[in-house]
Amino acid sequence: MAPKRDRKLEAAIAGDEIGLRYQPQLDPMTGEVVGVEALARWSGEEDAGDLFRRAADARLDERLSRQVAEKAIRRAARWRGSLATVCLSINLLPSDLAHDDYPDWLLTQLERQGFAPERLTVEIVESDLLSDSGAAAARLQRLRDVGIRVAIDDFGTGYASLAWLTGLPIDTLKIDRELITDIVGKDRDRIVVRAMLRLAQDLEMKTIVEGVECSAQLALLADWGCDLYQGFLGSEPLSEEELHRFVRTANLAVA
Repeated sequence: MAPKRDRKLEAAIAGDEIGLRYQPQLDPMTGEVVGVEALARWSGEEDAGDLFRRAADARLDERLSRQVAEKAIRRAARWRGSLATVCLSINLLPSDLAHDDYPDWLLTQLERQGFAPERLTVEIVESDLLSDSGAAAARLQRLRDVGIRVAIDDFGTGYASLAWLTGLPIDTLKIDRELITDIVGKDRDRIVVRAMLRLAQDLEMKTIVEGVECSAQLALLADWGCDLYQGFLGSEPLSEEELHRFVRTANLAVA
């Protein structure tokens, strides 16, 4: 079936109208902002997920993904002051990893902008790796070899979660928000999340927990050794100007 033409989105991509918001990733013990996740925003869609689904329908998703990655790296390379050491996370599509040239393309962007690979994390949703995990692993390893970190997003929601831990070059597990919603009130939820955090620690992987919305959740996660968290308790996604103010205030409080 031919793709549906989406002239408005096509024009937005061609005109570089896709914006960025930044979701802070905080240390649960200190409140320091360690990193941010770059999220695509456009006035025609509510969030990045809706935007990329629309782009996929029109077969514009790869163009959109590369534009968002390039823009996020270019802007982060200019960060100074309180943002100078903040790390950046970008999201990859399965179609990005389907191309053998993608690692070289991404490394070219980093070199062109002067952004250190060690400050970049690439996130790939667990379920997106099912089709060709061997090729994906090889391409991710090429990124990891130069210092880029690899995170599995929405960990715990797919049926092959544990297989990826031995078959892919992974540095970080991002535990999905659905798993922590009831950790305060339900014993089974607490047991599952605590076990996932312990497993990551035993495998010497970092953990980021998504969707933290209350201090009771955060207290449990901090006690269990969660490395970073993101969610509305810390901050909603911010514009770049808002991010500068937020990080400056948060990190001054830590100091």
